[in-house]
Amino acid sequence: MGWIKSLLVLIILGLIAYFGFRHFHNAQQTAAHARSDLKSRPATVAAVAAKTADMKVYLNAIGTVTPRNVVIIKPRIDGQLMRVLFNEGQYVREGELLAEIDARPYQVQLAQAQGQMATDQALLRNAELDSERYRTLLAQDSVAKQQTDTQASLVRQYQGKVQSDQSQIDNARLQLTYTRITSPISGRIGLRQVDVGNIVHQSDTNGLLSIAQVKPINVIFSIPQDNLSSVLTPTHKGEKLPVEVYGRDQQTRLADGVVSSVDNQIDTTTGTVKVKAQFTNDNEALFPNQFVNVRILLDLKKGAMVVPNSAIQRGSQGTFVYVVKPDQTVTVKPVRVTVSESDLSAIEGEIAAGDLIVTDGADKLREGTKVQVATANGSQKNAGGNKSQQNKPAQDGAPNRQHRTRPAAE
Repeated sequence: MGWIKSLLVLIILGLIAYFGFRHFHNAQQTAAHARSDLKSRPATVAAVAAKTADMKVYLNAIGTVTPRNVVIIKPRIDGQLMRVLFNEGQYVREGELLAEIDARPYQVQLAQAQGQMATDQALLRNAELDSERYRTLLAQDSVAKQQTDTQASLVRQYQGKVQSDQSQIDNARLQLTYTRITSPISGRIGLRQVDVGNIVHQSDTNGLLSIAQVKPINVIFSIPQDNLSSVLTPTHKGEKLPVEVYGRDQQTRLADGVVSSVDNQIDTTTGTVKVKAQFTNDNEALFPNQFVNVRILLDLKKGAMVVPNSAIQRGSQGTFVYVVKPDQTVTVKPVRVTVSESDLSAIEGEIAAGDLIVTDGADKLREGTKVQVATANGSQKNAGGNKSQQNKPAQDGAPNRQHRTRPAAE
């Protein structure tokens, strides 16, 4: 009986092995068929038509907004601050009255100088009369010549004294004008440093206030020394290179201006040179010490072949693109990128306007790969073409939809 049980076990194991082998073999065949179908199925890609367009060549940099002029208003005399005639943040014009210092001590000094001059003028007139008498007596030989000369010298002495008195009067009047503090430039006032009633001095370091000229305003930025000739050449010809300024997000355009000047030396530690651009800043979009992104328009390439940046592929052989041929296979075309701006690149190579360039799905492509291009509505169309679908009449009398590609962005 024991051998019968062993025989049954062997038969059962054999059946299990047989059916297991059949199942494994069928699974392998199914997977092989699936892989074969996958290989024969066209790859779905997105493509756009290459086109010709004018491509702007920009030089990008990071800059700092600086006022055209900054003035710290300090008192030129000592005294008590009597009036403040401005508001913090106010925009003032050149010559506008800002503050007043107590003028009474300087009015007293002016009166003293005027009084001293009146005294000296009276002494001068008396000396001149005496000198005239001595000259008459000398002609009559009634007085010594030495006495006449002494009187003439006294007249000149009083004349010098009167001149000194006049200078004292002018100085007192000048000091009196310093009691009225006016704006030397047009610009925006900063925060007030001294309140009314305080005693101010010429030696005060902070001053009374500061004024920054923000209309127009400047932006200072650095460019690599290798790009210096691109900026200097048109500048020497009298051309004004356009400059655009963007916010920190590099999307918000703040202002447009022109290059105004270039520094006279290169920074040896960084290999860069400073450039200054000027902006009218009528809307006051630029604020002093603000960090901005700067773009200088260096050139305009007309009629360049333009494709999206996503179409540019890079490999061991360099940069290239995949071009969709009429038979719906792709071919590799080497290209050279000359300019990149935003999401577009200008290229040189064997590319013609209207060629379909793959922009998405290139990671699964090789030379000669069969593809189907996704249309604008997201559906797929096999370029090999399904004749039954192509010849099928449109429903409700609508015309057949033609294949469309997504146009390159401007």
